[in-house]
Amino acid sequence: MLKGFRDFIVRGNVVDLAVAVVIGAAFGDVVKALTAGVLTPLIGVIGGLPDFSNVTWNIKGSEFLIGGFLNAFISFLLIAAVIYFFVVVPMNKFLTQIKSGERKEPMTKICPECLSIIPLKAKRCKFCTSQVKNK
Repeated sequence: MLKGFRDFIVRGNVVDLAVAVVIGAAFGDVVKALTAGVLTPLIGVIGGLPDFSNVTWNIKGSEFLIGGFLNAFISFLLIAAVIYFFVVVPMNKFLTQIKSGERKEPMTKICPECLSIIPLKAKRCKFCTSQVKNK
């Protein structure tokens, strides 16, 4: 029973998932710090009010506390923008560069007689037995 548990724990996907959670939590802290320490004060400089928690709306004696919602919504938008512009866009550009520079040599070719797929180094088609020229 313990051997099975050990095998489960050291399997690649469990370890990878654990690492991803830890890295994700650390990255989340960095994004929150950037949002709270840099971007939210910039909104305060531009808009004059960096904290909306005191914003309320009164209708017929009922008070709606929309400030907390506004803070959460603006924080969400800022975090999403930071992740998109600092993670997603650079990663997509990086992956595009990798894919465009990556060319694999073909491992197969097509027999001119029967149009079957055969190994690149084959001198004779294994399906129709015709001789095939190597290029």
